Amino acid sequence: MLFVSEIIEKLKDVISTDGKNGKIFDKDVASALELTQANFATMKNRGKIPFSNILDFCAVKKISINWLLYGQNPDSLVDSTDKYWIKYFPSVAVSAGGGAYDNKDNFEILDVPDYFVNTLGGKENLKNIEAINVVGDSMEPTLNTDNIIFIDKSKNASIKDGIYAFTTIHGLFVKRIQKRVDGDLDIISDNKDYPKQILKNTELNILGKVTASFGSIY
Repeated sequence: MLFVSEIIEKLKDVISTDGKNGKIFDKDVASALELTQANFATMKNRGKIPFSNILDFCAVKKISINWLLYGQNPDSLVDSTDKYWIKYFPSVAVSAGGGAYDNKDNFEILDVPDYFVNTLGGKENLKNIEAINVVGDSMEPTLNTDNIIFIDKSKNASIKDGIYAFTTIHGLFVKRIQKRVDGDLDIISDNKDYPKQILKNTELNILGKVTASFGSIY
């Protein structure tokens, strides 16, 4: 994946083709991504990439997210991105809670290049994969706000140690889950500022296991 500075320069190149006169500044990129200048500056300084904003930008401009993030020639992706895709729910956010799959029809098509297919379990498994957003800092540094995570819905019955998306009566979350000897579950935030919780199997509904995110594989 390209560094944040490289992605910003590519975004400036795209914006410059829209007929904007003069030099393109960071504030122009922030505006194009519908971020405040302060939020954009903070993300840039921390090396964080606002994936969901960039996906929306690419959709509007009809450019390849793979070219922008990975520097790949769009022509080399035509065959693979026409063949492989998954559902992406831009309005669903996990980690801080409050999100839900309220409208299963409210999704966008996210193209998957062939080099990423095996990471998601192979082409036959793509039907089980859905992508949603992360909000909050409870899973930092593993997952950060605006990361897009890929959930394997077929891995929701037998819980093994790993990161899962799940719902409780309090909302929708993504946490690390470890099974205890007594059968209960340790619910762990990778950010150590958040305390560990213990839940029974009956107190949560596993949506699926997080198999990958932009920049991380589990």
